[in-house]
Amino acid sequence: MGIETIHSKQLDWDDTAWDAFVLQHPAAHPLQLSAWGKLKSEFGWEAMQIAQIENGYILAGAQVLFRKLPRFGILPVRIAYIPKGPLVDWRDSSQVQALFGGLNSYCRKQGALLLKIEPELRENAAIEEQLLGAGFQPSSRDIQPQTTVWLDLAADEDTLLARMKQKWRYNVRLAARKGVTVREGAAADLATFAKLMETTGQRNEFGVHAAAYYRRFWELFSQEGNAVLLIAEHEQQMLAALMVATAGNKAYYLYGASSNVRRNLMPGHVLQWETMRWAKTRGCIAYDLWGVPDEVGLDAEAEIPDPPIGLWGVWRFKRGFGGEVVRYTGAWDKTYLPGLSLLVR
Repeated sequence: MGIETIHSKQLDWDDTAWDAFVLQHPAAHPLQLSAWGKLKSEFGWEAMQIAQIENGYILAGAQVLFRKLPRFGILPVRIAYIPKGPLVDWRDSSQVQALFGGLNSYCRKQGALLLKIEPELRENAAIEEQLLGAGFQPSSRDIQPQTTVWLDLAADEDTLLARMKQKWRYNVRLAARKGVTVREGAAADLATFAKLMETTGQRNEFGVHAAAYYRRFWELFSQEGNAVLLIAEHEQQMLAALMVATAGNKAYYLYGASSNVRRNLMPGHVLQWETMRWAKTRGCIAYDLWGVPDEVGLDAEAEIPDPPIGLWGVWRFKRGFGGEVVRYTGAWDKTYLPGLSLLVR
């Protein structure tokens, strides 16, 4: 058993092999697919897959993103980041140790001062002890949301509707009665979607990507059938839209936007409902609504402030669909040069 670096330029391994490994893994996630690495490589990062190989098969691995630290001038000093990974059997201590040994060795060779990981693992004392033993410390900064809401899609549609709050069921049906329809988007819709994202970011006070970023995400993921743009519209006007990605048997709500007009038609409610239905047709048994205030992960009955600024408004909307609040173990950092840890962070 050994550790070797694999990437699309090597003859023995390509993106197809890597993605096949990711998609069959129990913790499969879109942010570990090669398309995500390609996307980030076009926006300031370099992506590399590190894998533990045995008899030609990938047992465990991680897609690592590297980025140069500008404060260090011409020196090739970088940070390394593993979003929603690594993909490893955390019950197998020898596999975990071997993979981290390879990751640490490669990250050092690449001039990384720090490795940040955000595994798709629920908050768990045993996992945290394992990470501490591997030299990681809880990070002061998460990149991905630590708390989210998962919807169980295994049930039939009547059951899914019954799990919603009564007002949410009413709004889903109201939107349909008022003539709001949902369709799959195409390349011609991406510019309007990006403008709608800007509107949503300004209204809810969060940052958004440039239009080129959303376009490349859609191009890279949709061509492999791993993502779709869904649009809720009324009289041919886009009122709400979202991009959802799949990995394995799960769906993930990554980007969403809504207009400031005709909000009384409840386009967001019917859009999420049709997204659930779309995901079920793809064989998905769960849907990640992707991010709510972390206070909710600590106390599901946390009081929503008035006005519900930031993610609190998002939580007020998402909680009505009847999902389960899940809190992950969060981000963990391993610093290779402790003397520079403060500067790196």
